[in-house]
Amino acid sequence: MLTLVTLACFAPVGVHAGYGMSVFAAQTSPPDPCYDESGNARRCIPDFVNSAFGKEVRASSTCGRPAARYCAVTEKGDERGRSCQMCDASDPKKHRPPAYLTDLHNPHNLTCWQSENHVQHPRNVTLTLSLGKKFEVTYVSLQFCSPRPESMAIFKSMDHGKTWVPFQFYSAQCRKMFNRPSRAPITKQNEQEAVCTDAHTDLHPLAGGLIAFSTLDGRPSAHDFDNSPVLQDWVTATDIRVAFSRLHTLGDENADDSYYYAVSDLQVGGRCKCNGHASRCVKDRDGNLVCECRHNTAGPECDRCKPFHYDRPWQRATAREANECVACNCNLHARRCRFNMELYKLSGRKSGGVCLNCRHNTAGRHCHYCKEGYYRDMSKPISHRKACKACDCHPVGAAGKTCNQTTGQCPCKDGVTGITCNRCAKGYQQSRSPIAPCISMWIKPSHSLSLSVFLHVDCDSYCKASKGKLKINMKKYCKKDYAVQVHILKADKTTEWWKFTVNIISVYKQGESRIRRGDQFLWVRTKDVACKCPKINPGKKYLLLGNDEESPSQGGMVADKGSLVIQWRDTWARRLRKFQQREKKGKCKKA
Repeated sequence: MLTLVTLACFAPVGVHAGYGMSVFAAQTSPPDPCYDESGNARRCIPDFVNSAFGKEVRASSTCGRPAARYCAVTEKGDERGRSCQMCDASDPKKHRPPAYLTDLHNPHNLTCWQSENHVQHPRNVTLTLSLGKKFEVTYVSLQFCSPRPESMAIFKSMDHGKTWVPFQFYSAQCRKMFNRPSRAPITKQNEQEAVCTDAHTDLHPLAGGLIAFSTLDGRPSAHDFDNSPVLQDWVTATDIRVAFSRLHTLGDENADDSYYYAVSDLQVGGRCKCNGHASRCVKDRDGNLVCECRHNTAGPECDRCKPFHYDRPWQRATAREANECVACNCNLHARRCRFNMELYKLSGRKSGGVCLNCRHNTAGRHCHYCKEGYYRDMSKPISHRKACKACDCHPVGAAGKTCNQTTGQCPCKDGVTGITCNRCAKGYQQSRSPIAPCISMWIKPSHSLSLSVFLHVDCDSYCKASKGKLKINMKKYCKKDYAVQVHILKADKTTEWWKFTVNIISVYKQGESRIRRGDQFLWVRTKDVACKCPKINPGKKYLLLGNDEESPSQGGMVADKGSLVIQWRDTWARRLRKFQQREKKGKCKKA
């Protein structure tokens, strides 16, 4: 067993308090091995233990039911002798149960498990040990009370016995027994595969022989274990199974009571697998063995980040980096977050957390700004529950619900002012339109004469303004490119044009330029307005019939002295719909 002790000594160990501590130092709580003196996270691992000790082993064959005689073969020089005894499961002094495999091993008082006599190939005998959780196994050893088997195999399971994979094969006839070459070279390409060896398979010694399998011995990446996920997976096991396949015989096959398997000690040396994030394993409320996780990790093997600590991906701790899980930065406004690999890469592998369901009227990846309809109260930190105040934008005067994130200024419609857009600006007056609640103060019609004089326009020779009520008929409808009902909202003067903001209520006819309902511009030349050809006043609704012309700016309609602009009557809607139907039937061509 000396080699096993040496192997355990050289396996990586956690940080432990040294010996020789004073009496007073011993009274204080021991330092946490997962953090250094400054409180910085560092790799920590549970103690190296014999994980088989005291655990139950299930044997497929055990002597004593019924009671049977067995004989141990002894040799003195060239002479062989036999010492026979009884195996009786009902007699505590003569039973040889599987519990003896994992009890306290005392070389001066050997206790051995023993199989039934002469269970020979192709039948085998198995010993199955459950470790209770994942361990990183360094070695598996068996001390025999009988001759070692001629052929045997060690298997491991990583899913609590649901599936099994081979760990190691032993046989004097590897090809015949296991269809594998003997002592095949191990390379980086096959270092996660079991090999077969003829070592430790000879008959002698007849008792006290040892088979010890080192999981990392001869594996090329063993020196860089921290950076080898393949070997980390290779040494991981939840269960170990030993299968005895073939007995050694002395040539007297008939002497059944001399041939059996007997083992005094089964050891599985290793550490509770915690991926460098725990210094010990404990029983949970259900009695299951789990890691006592640190570094903001969770899970039976500390194999994931605990909730809300997803700012960077989970990683196994190494000697250089503890790879502590980091909490998402949500400014105290969220309780959940998720990890986004793309954002993590874009940040230079520093931060990938995305906050979910931001509260307190915040939004953003880190809940770091106010959501739509709210703005920052700069007197409070962003982490304050009331860091965001409602914009309270006026439902009519504001162009939207979103205000300036710093000042709280709402986006006002034309002619509207105030931080919440709740009043008309200077030079504007309130209208009854929710689309243009404030319109420019208009020049009274009585001033149009002076305007025409100022422009030196001879209105009588230029056009004839309408003096009475204009009538609408099919002929007039057909001659024009478009016919629309408009609401004049406001007017602005340029050098040669008046620009009217209108709301198109209904479209009864349209030409090549598509006209849509909603706000639009209507352009009328200055001299046409001065001569009241057409006569237009803001705040009123009109029926407008005109022709497609190029407007001075992109978009909008053009009206001139040839256009018909008639104050709207609700009774016209029905007549215009009839004109629209007749036009579809081709009546405009005849007109």
